[in-house]
Amino acid sequence: MPALLDAVTGGPARLGLPPVRAAALLLVDGLGHRLLHEHAADAPFLAAMADHGPLLVGFPSSTSISVTSLGTGLPPGTHGTLGIRFRVDGTLLDSLTWTSDAGDASELLPPETVQPHPTVFERAVARDVGATVVSARAFRGSGLTRSALRGAHYRGVGAFGDLAAELLDALGRPGPQLVYAYHADLDQLGHLHGPGSAAWRWQLRAIDRLVEQLVAELPAGTLLAVTGDHGMVTVDRRHDADTDPDLRAGVALVGGDPRARLVYAADGAADDVLATWRGVLGEDAWVLSGAEVVERGWFGPLDDRVRPRIPDVVAALRGSAAVVRTEGERLLSRLPGQHGSLTGDEHVVPLLAAART
Repeated sequence: MPALLDAVTGGPARLGLPPVRAAALLLVDGLGHRLLHEHAADAPFLAAMADHGPLLVGFPSSTSISVTSLGTGLPPGTHGTLGIRFRVDGTLLDSLTWTSDAGDASELLPPETVQPHPTVFERAVARDVGATVVSARAFRGSGLTRSALRGAHYRGVGAFGDLAAELLDALGRPGPQLVYAYHADLDQLGHLHGPGSAAWRWQLRAIDRLVEQLVAELPAGTLLAVTGDHGMVTVDRRHDADTDPDLRAGVALVGGDPRARLVYAADGAADDVLATWRGVLGEDAWVLSGAEVVERGWFGPLDDRVRPRIPDVVAALRGSAAVVRTEGERLLSRLPGQHGSLTGDEHVVPLLAAART
């Protein structure tokens, strides 16, 4: 998004994007680089677009982390959204729904406080650039929207039709414009049926046709970029953090998601938890202490205010394994499609672009 903002304000050229009057980014949730090229026959238009990537998403490779990185131009260690569920001031926050075990957390943990950095949209408006977000009506005013996308004019949509209409309308307004649009259904079908399943492929075909039509109707002097927030893998090996007594021993809170677990240990138990999780997961995961993760830069440069959110243990799953929570995350634990880890299938996304002069 900062590169697109530069493209419409005459800033330095980045990622090979040309200068334009207006630019839009379509985020297709779950569009991984490898998945797209493995299924290029289902998405011939997307596969033929100029790829200015591939890009690496932040860790964990999941939606709320990537959306916040896109919306701020910052890595997780700076913007502070470290996982789907991560601990903030003693509370395990679900960053997708902005809830805790006690319910809505927007008053206890205001999104503007949890993520205080200016968004790209706030920076765009300060530079007299029109800023628009096109996304589901249900997400208007949500905690994640307030955290990652605040400052833009929000256009709520319900399907492909109004998403396309609103995106093109925003690009067609006079003057410099920056537009962000979000589509969730490829990720949803990947979770439910598995990436590469028949349902997932039908959805990819529909997205391919949508992008082809959008490019055909781009106003003069505008650009459309397409990317993903993560890829996805199919899991068939499950460790259960809720029922395995070894994985529960010494653990106060389990955050993250099935492919990227953030583990907060009880007082004095961090070393034992680290050793136990390494022993139980074995070759199914990279298991590191919080200090090792910071040293290796998994979260990127770390703000001092974010440091207390770092978990004691991080488990990034490998192969087709997952660490589920069958009691705390009943539906998610059953889904075949998962993401969040550092594998190329999850961590690498395309950056496709087309411009109309």
